[in-house]
Amino acid sequence: MNVTDTSTSDVPFSTLADTVLERLTAAYAAAADPERAAAMRAYMKDVAPFLGLTTPVRRALSRTVEDGLPRPAEADCIAIALRCWRLPEREYQYFAVDYLRRHARVCTSGFLPVARHLVSTVPWWDTVDALAAHVVGGLVAADRTLAADMDAWIGDDDLWIARTALLHQLRYKERTDTERLFAYCLRQSGHPDFFIRKAIGWCLREYAKTDPEAVREFLARERGRFAPLSVREALKNIGGA
Repeated sequence: MNVTDTSTSDVPFSTLADTVLERLTAAYAAAADPERAAAMRAYMKDVAPFLGLTTPVRRALSRTVEDGLPRPAEADCIAIALRCWRLPEREYQYFAVDYLRRHARVCTSGFLPVARHLVSTVPWWDTVDALAAHVVGGLVAADRTLAADMDAWIGDDDLWIARTALLHQLRYKERTDTERLFAYCLRQSGHPDFFIRKAIGWCLREYAKTDPEAVREFLARERGRFAPLSVREALKNIGGA
């Protein structure tokens, strides 16, 4: 059974998560700005309610929340992430994403089902992209057997799961599995959704910083299969094809 078959219904016990959530909800709620919250919610296409915290304010508050606390274990990361995801306001999910980015190294391959849950629950680019590149990508880099799960995710009916598969190698540079990257792009080349077409262009553009010739050759050979948006994004910094 792949790790993606594991249940994520239970939040593990974590005294650290209790402390973090108590501090977090108090600090964030005290700084809420309802007028700004309405504008943020509209900008994010009503994906979730907001508290109205700007990024600098939110991250400053987050530092006070974490001040003096011990480094987490994997169970703490799971508990904090899942509990933040159950809160309605989007800033709590931003906190969880930032927290996971900082502590991703304590998470094993067993965290992948949790990551899938986070990606597919209240999904939008603002959380999905960071989880893809900084959390899922790190898990797969540490345990290459998880590439088989990415092979399943790229064909998922949930476009955010497929987008995560496309973007998980975004930070790999010379460690990129080029064959898999190009195969994923081809697999989703006919997808009608903007977010998949944009992700195809983005992951190719990022890899072009490492091997521009490989991307040029790939698109010279296959560009007829891709939407103009994908090709334009892929070639933005290198031209050609």
